[in-house]
Amino acid sequence: MTTILVTGGTGTLGRHVVTRLRAGGHDVRVLTRHTPPYDVDLREGDDGLDRALDGTGTVVHCATSARGGDEQAARNLIAAARRAGVEHLVYISIVGVDRVPYPYYRTKLAVERQFEDSGTGWTVLRATQFHDLLFRLFQGLSKSPVMPLPARVKDQPVDVREVAYRLAELAQGAPAGRADDMGGPEIRTLHSLARGYLDASGRRRAVVKIPLRGSAYEAFRAGGHLAPERAVGKRTFEEYLAERFAVTGGPR
Repeated sequence: MTTILVTGGTGTLGRHVVTRLRAGGHDVRVLTRHTPPYDVDLREGDDGLDRALDGTGTVVHCATSARGGDEQAARNLIAAARRAGVEHLVYISIVGVDRVPYPYYRTKLAVERQFEDSGTGWTVLRATQFHDLLFRLFQGLSKSPVMPLPARVKDQPVDVREVAYRLAELAQGAPAGRADDMGGPEIRTLHSLARGYLDASGRRRAVVKIPLRGSAYEAFRAGGHLAPERAVGKRTFEEYLAERFAVTGGPR
């Protein structure tokens, strides 16, 4: 079995990827900034990165930060992977990074291109937004009496465990280049999804649709982040919410 390194292996997606790969019998190393023995800040690219990659055949790159630094982290990871003779680099990206001029999406697209130009076998999987992201968004907005949401924007949330299963499957295979996109089973307005959250949480809030401006908003409104032809996910947002609240016992 292959030794596989998973960056961000304790995060929302990474921990499920680690579980799936270990269930497949692989030796999995988890690299994060704060988890020994492979506690490495990819943005710094210190000697610990070479140690983490020594003897590794495949790298699954799930680590990311909304605070920036992803491009530098990818440069350091790819350079160290080449030094270590890694054969397969796998990256999780987002549907629409080439269509929506949103800063974080531009960063994800730039990292995709680094993988493509790495000189190493690579696979990139783009997925739509996770249920977890919408949950955190609505949870935060519902702390006030009014929930403001962008007007006329839809989303296609997908279950993180389904994406993890597919990403682990790709990691165990040969480099595939751009894999088929992966989207959730339903395309719905943010208003409808927010109502689903409020119903499941038992909260009563006014939901207000706010028209915005700018090229990123227009691209989101046009559905540039959606994959209607790749609605392969099975678990709906309501099913996710039912499980989530059954575990937590209600909103936090």
